[in-house]
Amino acid sequence: MEKAIALTDSVNKSERNDPVIGVFCAGDPRIDEDSRTRCRNIVRMAADMLAGRVTLPDGSAVKVVYATILVDGEKQADIVAKQFQDAGVNILVCTPDTWAFPQLSVISLLQQFPADTPINFTCGNSGPKPGVVFAHAANGALAQAGRLSHLNVGTWPDAGLEPVMTESTADALADWAFAAVATQALKGRRVVVFGHDSMGMETALAHIIPTRNTFGIEITRLDMKLLADMLAKKAYDENELKAFRAFVDKHLGDRLEIRNNEDSERFNISLAMYLVMRDLLTDLNAIGGGFMSQLEWGSDRRGIPLPVADAAESFFNSTFDHNGPKVPTPFATEADVQALLTMVFFGALTGGNPPLFMDFRKVWEISELEALASKAAIKLPADELWAQKGLVDGNNSGSASLDWAAKPGASVETIMNGVSMPLAGEDYFPGLGNSVTFVSPGGLEGIAGRLMYSSLSGMFSMSWDEAATAEVPDSLVRHLCDATDPTWPHTFVVPKYASMQEYKHYPPANHLHMIQGLPVARLQYWMDLNNVLSQCGWSARPKFIEGTDRPTPLLYLANGGEDAAKMLLAK
Repeated sequence: MEKAIALTDSVNKSERNDPVIGVFCAGDPRIDEDSRTRCRNIVRMAADMLAGRVTLPDGSAVKVVYATILVDGEKQADIVAKQFQDAGVNILVCTPDTWAFPQLSVISLLQQFPADTPINFTCGNSGPKPGVVFAHAANGALAQAGRLSHLNVGTWPDAGLEPVMTESTADALADWAFAAVATQALKGRRVVVFGHDSMGMETALAHIIPTRNTFGIEITRLDMKLLADMLAKKAYDENELKAFRAFVDKHLGDRLEIRNNEDSERFNISLAMYLVMRDLLTDLNAIGGGFMSQLEWGSDRRGIPLPVADAAESFFNSTFDHNGPKVPTPFATEADVQALLTMVFFGALTGGNPPLFMDFRKVWEISELEALASKAAIKLPADELWAQKGLVDGNNSGSASLDWAAKPGASVETIMNGVSMPLAGEDYFPGLGNSVTFVSPGGLEGIAGRLMYSSLSGMFSMSWDEAATAEVPDSLVRHLCDATDPTWPHTFVVPKYASMQEYKHYPPANHLHMIQGLPVARLQYWMDLNNVLSQCGWSARPKFIEGTDRPTPLLYLANGGEDAAKMLLAK
């Protein structure tokens, strides 16, 4: 009699099943052996390229496997499907180079995987034995069945046993794979939020069920009382706290504003908050976090106001702390869950780049900049885009990644040389502690945007635009900072396509987020795979920008356009 198998209970460390990309090729049993060898070589070429360029959300290598068997028909589809299943494959890439029969090959294989498994067809635009013809046939069949797939008609040589795809073909496939890996890697993961509703901000609520159903992400909620109790109990390593404080003292010196022993102790509590929350997130295998703070923690005088969490939040979002280099942990101030999710997705899509959290604080239209410059007897530079168009002063009391105080690749010393930590404003934060402040350098390019949810459609959407930071002269920087709050970080953002009128009227919330190193097409692929609506209808942005945008999936074209198709898919 067969018996059930008991799994060992000796494992005390949880390990995740990370995404695995499976690359294969549909084949035709009638083709010659050289053509079959060429198909196998193309599979290997594509797989090696993906293994060398695509990473998991934490920047580590993604596992890529490929099939040496060509999927000629149902029998081969079953064999390759089983090989992929045994290897943990949950992302599929097909690289056809010859004609094949869609139902006998790809569809027979695909039916053995969950319906939401991402699939990509990448082919050369070759004529001799046209894989592009098969790619169109298979892509069309899936679109007709209501199944999302992405087609990448690229280029590789028509002849030769060892063709190599062009760089643009590889870029398109790698961007899609990054989006697919981020999508699959985040399913089943969780974030931890300390506190309840984000200062009463409806735009920041933890939409538990929609987040779970759309992204597969769980939101764990812990009361701030637990954090207060753990601080009171000193549930952290006191020697590590001393080392952390020594690290900050070394790099900031008198730029850490401390007036007396009470200020010093309050700042130590802020650093201890980082240690306690870090350990709680680690214990829960969390990939991000958020902290409510206002009002109960540090602003309500009916209780006992406690120090601000600014330093802790900034270190979470940075690529380093007192222990050395680390992967940023997206962390949102004011328990803004939509901000947290935005930063989680931005970070995952870039393999762990540090995200920036900002208030959408003040939009400076050109007339306002001119008036400020005139008052300060400063001449605006005529050749700078920000001086022609205007800029957004993004700043918030907490959560700004310290990496944004310098150019990418800067040393910790260089980054920290641009950072100061003044005392928090007592009117808003009677619990005191220290803020974090810096001014981001100009020329930082990326995507600025924000996720939002609508109960009307039951869907998430992403408001986004390409953006760059402005190189504002020092003579004007102080005037801009003083117009909002000089004790907070400042990043002067210039959107590429949105006008200042559009930008200040269309933001989905009071917080804005930015990431460097995120190609537009990669973000679009991710929105497709997660059925997120795209808010980028800026008047100056063309509907399709060749070489920047991903090709619109056929499924969308067949169903009234991208928004209409996504809403149908959401039903």
